[in-house]
Amino acid sequence: MTGFTRRDFNRAAAAAGATTLAAPALVRAQSKKLKVGVLLPRSGALAFIGQSCQRGADISPALLKEMYGVDVELMNADIESNVDVARSRAEKLIDEGAQVLMGAFDSGPTAAIAQVAEQRKVPLVVNIAAAPQITEQGYKYTFRNFTTAGELITNGLALTRDLFQATGRAPRSAVFMHVNDTFGTSMAKGIAAILPKLDYLPFKIVDTIAYDREARDLSVEVAKAKATNADFILLVSRLNDAILLVRELVKQRWSPQAVLSPGSPGMYEAQFYKALGNRYSDYCISNVPWYNPKAELTKRVEAQFNKQFPQEKLMFHALNVGFTFEAMMIAADAFKRAGTADGAQLADALRKTNIAEHMMIGGPIQFDAKGQNTHIASACIQNRDGQPKVVLPESAAQAKPVFPVPGWQERKA
Repeated sequence: MTGFTRRDFNRAAAAAGATTLAAPALVRAQSKKLKVGVLLPRSGALAFIGQSCQRGADISPALLKEMYGVDVELMNADIESNVDVARSRAEKLIDEGAQVLMGAFDSGPTAAIAQVAEQRKVPLVVNIAAAPQITEQGYKYTFRNFTTAGELITNGLALTRDLFQATGRAPRSAVFMHVNDTFGTSMAKGIAAILPKLDYLPFKIVDTIAYDREARDLSVEVAKAKATNADFILLVSRLNDAILLVRELVKQRWSPQAVLSPGSPGMYEAQFYKALGNRYSDYCISNVPWYNPKAELTKRVEAQFNKQFPQEKLMFHALNVGFTFEAMMIAADAFKRAGTADGAQLADALRKTNIAEHMMIGGPIQFDAKGQNTHIASACIQNRDGQPKVVLPESAAQAKPVFPVPGWQERKA
């Protein structure tokens, strides 16, 4: 979702600009159908997440027809988790008639697509991507309905405070463990900058331990963390390393008060539960942007999701499907108000977006002068009975938070 440096951004933007046609997009005649170029990493390193996001796009046409009376045509493209492919696929979709672009989960490809959108004057609605630079370039055709990296950390740490208050606990120490890829390193820098300024948190980080995302053995890192005798683990992870970490904690018989993420993927995904079973996947905590399971729109989305994907459960795709569907909804809402798919007029309608009833937790969907929605909130998600459940905020809670969590040997098999 993030981990994208300014140098990476400039490289992606330069690559996009080098081959993008600079001529304005052709003015399109008024139409009742909106053609959306869906750009997602359905193969490559982020294939699982891209495929999960694709489901959010796939359920959109039927729902948006009911909600807005708008016919949406999906023009799907696999960006293969690659910046150059993302740029070329975006150009191709526009050449083939895409009137708005949507994507692309990963910040690097999203930056390249944003450059293409700006050059061709075709709006881009970002579903997921957290690098701040995306909405800091003065672009007029990029609109992001997702939090920036800084907001992700700030919201996640605030929820950590709320968790301690709700459970009446005040742990004094944490060991910070993080994957050392660009995402983990970026999050680590953000936490190092933000955490010391938050005097409302009772704990101090006693050690920081980085590890390789491709590591097959975390025994040394876990032993080092265990030796700190920290109250809990503050974790920034991906999926595979999160599974490996928990297995090693069980093996070394160390039961910290919690394994808690301030804003990273991994511990709420279906594979995490499948690999570890309920006994060892339960009680892990992730503070991330999430859907409101009590919202009326969530119920409609879930019904359509179940209809089209009866073998899946929305809760295991909540973040990916939710933000992807909302991106499609934002495009349809603007198209209906604009009455045209002309790029400039559609972008102007997007700037005036004000959607109060939506799916993801937070305030109304609105964009500031930079094209950023600043009203997105996070939720405290705790794994319970093999499912991710909202435990905070209370207004969206499905269960009460548990902290400290039961030790590994105290849990039911």
